[in-house]
Amino acid sequence: MNKKKSILESNVLYTIIAIIAGFLIGAIFLMIAGISPAVAYGKLFSSIFSKPKYLVWTLVYASPLIFTGLSVAFSFRTGVFNIGAEGQFVIGGLVACVLGIVLDLPPVIHAIVCLLAAALAGGIWSLIVGVLKVKRGIHEVLSFIMFNWIAFYLSNYVVNLPAIHRESSEATRDIASSARILLPSGLQKALDCNAAHWGIVFAIIAAIMIWIIIEKTTLGYKLKAVGFNSNGAQYGGINADRSILTALGISGLLSGLGGAVQVLGMAGRLSQFAGQEGFGFEGITVALIGGSNPIGCIFSGLFYGA
Repeated sequence: MNKKKSILESNVLYTIIAIIAGFLIGAIFLMIAGISPAVAYGKLFSSIFSKPKYLVWTLVYASPLIFTGLSVAFSFRTGVFNIGAEGQFVIGGLVACVLGIVLDLPPVIHAIVCLLAAALAGGIWSLIVGVLKVKRGIHEVLSFIMFNWIAFYLSNYVVNLPAIHRESSEATRDIASSARILLPSGLQKALDCNAAHWGIVFAIIAAIMIWIIIEKTTLGYKLKAVGFNSNGAQYGGINADRSILTALGISGLLSGLGGAVQVLGMAGRLSQFAGQEGFGFEGITVALIGGSNPIGCIFSGLFYGA
């Protein structure tokens, strides 16, 4: 009886029900429009699995979404709403792009430096909001909304700097090949996808690491305790402010990595934004579908990326 109750109360079941309901509602609108739901959904899934390259493209699109989903999910589990994943994603991509252009380093090392710098930049960008929250009591949602736009305009400004700008365009010069995280050309050719990169591997590794942190470490226990009951955790000797800063720092780090993966992988350059790209906001959806579980974010990111 208790086992059945736990299954019914699980986020996984509710997520599955929500997805099925979404497909059913979509089917109703398709029928109203005179389109067969079976044909429409059949084409949707056949387009993914009919050729290897379509499946690879799904992995390419899903990689940054998994990172931003992990970012939001981690903050959710620790009681903080990271609506600023979009800005952290932009900052991470910006830093990775600039270093990918201006640095002259050997392959692999160049990519690692860009990824680490992007992660650090995303973490710092998020930590600023954390400091405003714990020191001044400013709600993180308000700060993150403003910081998203600051990141947006800062990126557009840097893209147009003469040192990295491509003439007669609205984009930067191409990132050095030594900084790219693309798969070997032979493997790309075999997969029939010239944008295939290591991002999905990085995302899966990150998800496993975040799951271990949350579920198997003292740090994860403290962060969850603060998220569940901040006052109770404080009474129990846990520094709530430090936990909030840690949570936001790690959350920003993940979003920054997502931005770097997008730029160093698929894009190869950074373009001037006409509007916010939405990877961070889509990460909220990925986190919710995944039940704020790091492993669940892998599957929800793949589902959303399809």
